[in-house]
Amino acid sequence: MYKKIKLILVVVTMLGALVAQAQPQRRWGITAGGNYNEIHFKQTNIFKSDRMFGGSLGVTGELMIPGVGFGIDGSVLYTLRQGKIHFGDKKAWSSQGIETQAVQLHYIDVPLNLKFRYANLGGFESTMMPFVYAGPTFSFLAGHSKANDALKYTTMSVLLHAGIGVELFNRVQISGGYSFSIGQNLGTKILDDHVAKHRTWFIQATYFIK
Repeated sequence: MYKKIKLILVVVTMLGALVAQAQPQRRWGITAGGNYNEIHFKQTNIFKSDRMFGGSLGVTGELMIPGVGFGIDGSVLYTLRQGKIHFGDKKAWSSQGIETQAVQLHYIDVPLNLKFRYANLGGFESTMMPFVYAGPTFSFLAGHSKANDALKYTTMSVLLHAGIGVELFNRVQISGGYSFSIGQNLGTKILDDHVAKHRTWFIQATYFIK
């Protein structure tokens, strides 16, 4: 996993250097969003895990190369991801009095994106301009629910994400996408091979102030 993280950092650094040399247009804004998350266990037959809604809030900075459409952006977001785990389906947990639990995970997320905006729309791009983006999210665990002690948690993880959206009136970006972990996010304390990753659908809106 650490080799993958190192490779991602090298690619992001190179892209950032290329954009910075092209005299990019800079701006920043406020981002808010929602997500629909699954805590997906590698071993699908141990117990059921239900998706739950969460959200995010933070700031975003963007660098775009004028006339080309390519650029990068990055954010710092507080993100809540949740999932409902049916521990009681298996005797290993029900025998300890552990039943269905809603697990809340609080993260500081740092998503980095390579972005392409299609601006050749004959002037209509000033009203609505489509874009696509993809990149890694570096996710740092800031806290978690204390409902039970059946789980152990990974303090730092990496997710990959991709999305599509539109920019409205050169000011507001609305997008949606999907992200998935490339390493484990949590696991059970007993039966150590039971590990889980986040699989998340998300929507976001960014209002650019400058």
